[in-house]
Amino acid sequence: MDAGGTATDRRRAKAALFVVGCGWAGMAPHWLPPAQGLVPAVTLAVLLGGYSIRTVLLQALRPRHAPPAPWPLTDPPAVDVVVAARDEQAVVARLVEQLSELRYPEGLLQLWVVDDGSSDRTPELLAELQTRFSCLQVLSRPADAGGGKSGALNLVLQQLTGRWLLVLDADAVLQSDTLERLIPFAEAGGWAAVQLRKAVANADVNLLTRAQSMEMALDAVIQEGRLAVGGVAELRGNGQLLRRESVLACGGFNEATVTDDLDLSFRLLVEGQPIGILWNPPVREEAVLSLRALWRQRQRWAEGGLQRFFDYGPGLLSNRLSFSQRLDVVAFFLLQYVLPMLAIADMAGALITRTPPTVWPLSLVALGLSGFAIVTGCRRPSEGPKLPAMNPLAIGLGILYLMHWFVVIPWVTLRMALLPKRLVWAKTMHLGEVAGVDGDDGESATAVA
Repeated sequence: MDAGGTATDRRRAKAALFVVGCGWAGMAPHWLPPAQGLVPAVTLAVLLGGYSIRTVLLQALRPRHAPPAPWPLTDPPAVDVVVAARDEQAVVARLVEQLSELRYPEGLLQLWVVDDGSSDRTPELLAELQTRFSCLQVLSRPADAGGGKSGALNLVLQQLTGRWLLVLDADAVLQSDTLERLIPFAEAGGWAAVQLRKAVANADVNLLTRAQSMEMALDAVIQEGRLAVGGVAELRGNGQLLRRESVLACGGFNEATVTDDLDLSFRLLVEGQPIGILWNPPVREEAVLSLRALWRQRQRWAEGGLQRFFDYGPGLLSNRLSFSQRLDVVAFFLLQYVLPMLAIADMAGALITRTPPTVWPLSLVALGLSGFAIVTGCRRPSEGPKLPAMNPLAIGLGILYLMHWFVVIPWVTLRMALLPKRLVWAKTMHLGEVAGVDGDDGESATAVA
């Protein structure tokens, strides 16, 4: 069996153990006296709730510094902007045109687009764009090259010479002063990577896109909070600035994962390479428009998220991370992945034993703090697309929307445990303009069992 098959089998075995462990932990309290059955959930609610309050609530009360203004560097580094594009004829011309307007010293900015086996007019459009923009470099891969976005990024990585590479999706939209503000922030902070806040461009299209806009604001607030209390921030794919030497030291992009950004986040973490986050300026992208598209997208995110814990667990718990970082990673894992599994097992136990649910105190705390983070994020001064206005109905929508993770996580985990894995990269269409707003969901591929 090859190394890839061995790694897949290990992930499958770990997923099975995770399912069994969470199932037992969620159902066992139902065989205890009612008062004792609530003790585990209440204990976790107090511990994780306390950590979450420290991460989110106290951060919300701290004074905010003004957003970084353009700061001319005495010796600005070279920057490569990198995009992996497959069948992007709807957005590729707009992408190149708006990126050519980024303000940065002449001769220090290069734009790279990898045509990743496109079957539409993307290659022809890129060839025409090269005649108009001297900074544009185009690489091509055959459709069956494998590795998805990671494979495309590894191809271009070997060609780069700049100190920094900014990875974008084909539908990304940046403000013209982004690099003038992002690069000084990264250099001054000593970061190995910096993630721009992701801002949903089409929040007003429907309730689903509005909820996703709230979720992106929540995510950025939580990431800032985690980092501020000694924890870790993570990359989100679109709008991630990476120090080239740090990526090379980690072995490039992992072609055996379905989420290159999440995987790289943990590899940088265990190598002691810090990741920062910048609220303003944001990177614009378009949210998915339907529940079906959301379901496919979130399955990929859930699977990639679990894969990284299975792959790098020993390193995450080792002394290579500080105590604060280990605590943060464990708390995040419990809230993001264990809680949904416990909730489903708890529901099954309640039905089998005809006893009341026991996990609800922990779920209530998690959803309540998530609602608070939504309000905090959406009320912050923000550049880019306007964030949704906050009122009781909007907050209720955001909390209700977040409950989809209580379905996605258990489903994906069970699938990972039971079904053999094979990577099948399926294109998510970028429409270019929806309801008068440019952009799309920023996902170029997904992987299914």
